[in-house]
Amino acid sequence: MDHKGVFEALIEQLMQLPGVGRKTAERFAFFILKMPSESAKKIATAIIDTKEKLFFCRVCNNMTEEETCRICQSSARDHQKILVVEEANTLAAIEKSGEYKGLYHVLHGTCSPLTDHEGGNAAVKGLIERVRNESNPILEVILATSPNIDGEATALYITRLIKPFGVKVTRIACGVPAGSDIEYADEVTLVKSLEGRREVYS
Repeated sequence: MDHKGVFEALIEQLMQLPGVGRKTAERFAFFILKMPSESAKKIATAIIDTKEKLFFCRVCNNMTEEETCRICQSSARDHQKILVVEEANTLAAIEKSGEYKGLYHVLHGTCSPLTDHEGGNAAVKGLIERVRNESNPILEVILATSPNIDGEATALYITRLIKPFGVKVTRIACGVPAGSDIEYADEVTLVKSLEGRREVYS
């Protein structure tokens, strides 16, 4: 592979990152090319370590270096409350606020009856199993999906699956603009939305 082929391969790989088009990828590629070798190697090592040493928690799907994440393991958390988020970065933002003391469940995306036939989505199935677990009764499930079409469909779908178990289901309220992605909201906005949550009825 000649130098053009190597450089083009790097651009193509960078374009796989969310929100990165060709021009941005080219800018990143030129920046990497001009970096000291040691700095570039550190980036490469960090990427490899992330893939080899980070896992998804077997309980909540959060990022962890162990089988079960520190939040699920903590006895200081409220184990009767689960906050459902689409992505782990939303979880991280809420954790930074230090205001929420319950557990989490990460969906890694959105779902609906159209895309998740009979609760086949692994993350949704995991949530249902947690709700059904009588040894650790869940009193409230808080839905913190984005206030856009996909997020609302996901919230409604999960509500319909959970309500038969007699668990209180609430939805985050004000603060997050309608039609937006919740991952872009700041910690203060997320906390205010949690505080103003309302119960959902299927």
